[in-house]
Amino acid sequence: MNDMVTIPREEYDRLRAAAEDLADLQSYDRAKAALAAGDDELIPADFANRLLNGESPLRVYRDLHGLTQAVLAETAGVNRVTVAEIETGRKQGSIATLRALAGALGVTLDDLTE
Repeated sequence: MNDMVTIPREEYDRLRAAAEDLADLQSYDRAKAALAAGDDELIPADFANRLLNGESPLRVYRDLHGLTQAVLAETAGVNRVTVAEIETGRKQGSIATLRALAGALGVTLDDLTE
């Protein structure tokens, strides 16, 4: 037979609210720890909105870091025209190129391709 406990609805609702609050606090603590460890970063809302609106992730992250196409290309060891073509959607870029650009921007390959 299963052990059962009966409690008033008010107590049940209070316990559920406390459990939700605890889950929120744990999520907050994990997010703060990821930021402190350098595993995550904050992105200002205007840049996040640009990504959500479908703008080229390469352009958004390049702008976020205050880089010109030429400086990014030099840092990544790729041609500046390649950077421009990826940003405008004329080319997708090879995995090697995107990996080099992601490394130069300090983001993951997924950040540039999703």
